[in-house]
Amino acid sequence: MARPALPGEETKVADETRSLTRLIPRYHVVLLDDNDHTYEYVIEMLVKLFRHGAEAAFRMACEVDRDGRSIVYTTNREQAEFKRGQIHGYGADWRLPRSKGSMSADIEPAD
Repeated sequence: MARPALPGEETKVADETRSLTRLIPRYHVVLLDDNDHTYEYVIEMLVKLFRHGAEAAFRMACEVDRDGRSIVYTTNREQAEFKRGQIHGYGADWRLPRSKGSMSADIEPAD
């Protein structure tokens, strides 16, 4: 059984956790727009790969359509690269015959 924390220990652990979090650079996964995927595809992909709710996924689909890009996830570099790879590997949109492959995505520092 763990012993109770002594006075001041909680603050030290919290400070160390915040310091470590600041040391790990964060990266955005950025979904890029194209005309070969439907809103339904984008929403389905964001729900499946990132576990976004349908409303949040719809807002991101609107943003990528309107602005040409949307930040869909923020994490450490390794996880961001993995998530970008999942987007690239998701496959074509079966709803559109002209869709020949997955959507594109980049990662960028979250500064």
